[in-house]
Amino acid sequence: MDTHKVGSDTTVIADSLEAPGVGYIPANAFVLTAAEPVVVDTGLSVEDRDFVASLGEVMDPADVRWIWLTHPDRDHTGGIFDLLDAAPHARVITTFVGAGIMTTERPLPMNRVYFLNPGQSLDVGDRTLHAFRPPLFDNPATVGFYDDRTRICFSSDCFGGPMPSVEIAESGHASDLKPEELRGAQLLWATIDSPWVHIVDAEKYRATIAPLREMNPEIVLCTHLPPAVRMTDRMLETIALAPDSDPFVGPDQVALEQLLASFEPGGMAAA
Repeated sequence: MDTHKVGSDTTVIADSLEAPGVGYIPANAFVLTAAEPVVVDTGLSVEDRDFVASLGEVMDPADVRWIWLTHPDRDHTGGIFDLLDAAPHARVITTFVGAGIMTTERPLPMNRVYFLNPGQSLDVGDRTLHAFRPPLFDNPATVGFYDDRTRICFSSDCFGGPMPSVEIAESGHASDLKPEELRGAQLLWATIDSPWVHIVDAEKYRATIAPLREMNPEIVLCTHLPPAVRMTDRMLETIALAPDSDPFVGPDQVALEQLLASFEPGGMAAA
């Protein structure tokens, strides 16, 4: 894991997971040190991660006032209950659907939930956060936001892409890749994470990109991409191509058996 600042008051808590044959998938959370500090997502739900300890390198967890849950998938909720314990004054920003999905594993304490829908805004003391539905998403509860003070857009899964190395995934910037490499990674991610993009009306989908173009954020922070600084127009052009890109087809059982065989004694992995 790596922790680094983007702009004057936003910190990336960067992590990643390797996806064999695909690359390294960034798994970022963020800290916005507003007058009422905001934590955006809470990391991976794997046993060897301690999100609260990582957050403690940035700020005192007890000072957190808001936990913006962009959606309740397991790669976004790893430390949420530990953080609720460590931050007794914090409330979780989610939607009715998001809170409902959380109940299938462990319900959020409803007296600490704050429902915020796309199109609504939240005042956090020294700025306003504007909620919106990103063009690409894999969960119906997804809500990103735009910080009108820093001109940073928090896009949840939208704009993600696998990286060629763990170093770029956790410590790099999206600009570390050549434009064609980044475009390929983002289109691959779009087809993996939002496969519905191939079956919807392409023009209606592209119309959902217009609000982001109007925001014109200087920085885009995505859960599954290193920070992207002054690259918004290029990335919007990329995701506009998603409906026409090749659908992702994952490995089948034959491929899995070949992979497992390579790890058997005498196989490729043992050589």
